[in-house]
Amino acid sequence: MRTHCPRNRIWSARSGLAFLFSVLFLLRALTLSPSAQIQVYRRVETDSMKIALTFDDGPHPKQTKRILQILNQYGVRATFFMVGINVQNYPEAAREVILAGHEVGNHTFSHYHLASLDERMVSEELDKCEDVLEELCEYRPHLFRPPEGKVNSYVEQCTELGDYSLILWSLDTRDWECKDSDIIADRVLSNVKAGDIILMHDYIGNNSRTAAALEILLPKLLERGFEPVTVSELLGH
Repeated sequence: MRTHCPRNRIWSARSGLAFLFSVLFLLRALTLSPSAQIQVYRRVETDSMKIALTFDDGPHPKQTKRILQILNQYGVRATFFMVGINVQNYPEAAREVILAGHEVGNHTFSHYHLASLDERMVSEELDKCEDVLEELCEYRPHLFRPPEGKVNSYVEQCTELGDYSLILWSLDTRDWECKDSDIIADRVLSNVKAGDIILMHDYIGNNSRTAAALEILLPKLLERGFEPVTVSELLGH
C-alpha cells in the first residue's frame, strides 16, 4: 500500500532547502561583491626603466621558438600568456618557454570571448588551461589575461577565486594585423614609457611579423636604457 508524506513535511523540507540556498547565495554575494573589484594591471608606475614584453595565444612550434631565440640572444625574459589547447597540441614548445626561464600566464583553454560566457564557463576556461599547464609542464600560472582583454564581473570573480592577478596591457603593437615589421617596431618605439606592459603575439598565422619586429625593436629598447622584465618582476611580486 502506497504511503504519502504529510504535506506540511514536504513544505517544511522545501522551505529548509530554499533557506539554505538563500544563505549560500548571500554568502557568495558578500564574498564576491562587485564593490570589491580586483585590481586590473595595465601598467606600473615606476622610477626605473622596467617594461614587460608579453606574448599571447601561443605556444606555436615555429613562431614561439624564433621569439625565444631572439630573447635569449639579448638575455631578456618575457611573459607568455598561453592558450590551453595550444599547450595541449604543442607541449614541447610550452616546455621550451618555461625551461628558458620565462614566465607563463593563463590565457584560457579555448580563447573564447569570456564576456559572453556565464560564471561556470569562465571558471572552466581558467581551470582547464591551468590543469593542462600543470599536467604537461608542471607549471602553475599566477597571472591571467582574458582574450582580447574582455573583462566583466564574472571574469573578475573567477580571477579572484583562482588566486590570479588580472593582467591587461598599456601598449598594443597590433602585430596581429600582420603589418610590416618596421611599423610594428615603430609603434612601440614611438610610444613606450617606463612601466608599460607591451602586447605582442607568438601565434598569429603564417604571415606573422612579430619575430622580425622583435629583432628590430629589442636592441633599440636596450639602447634607450629600457629593462625588459617579466610581468611579475614589473609588479614587484
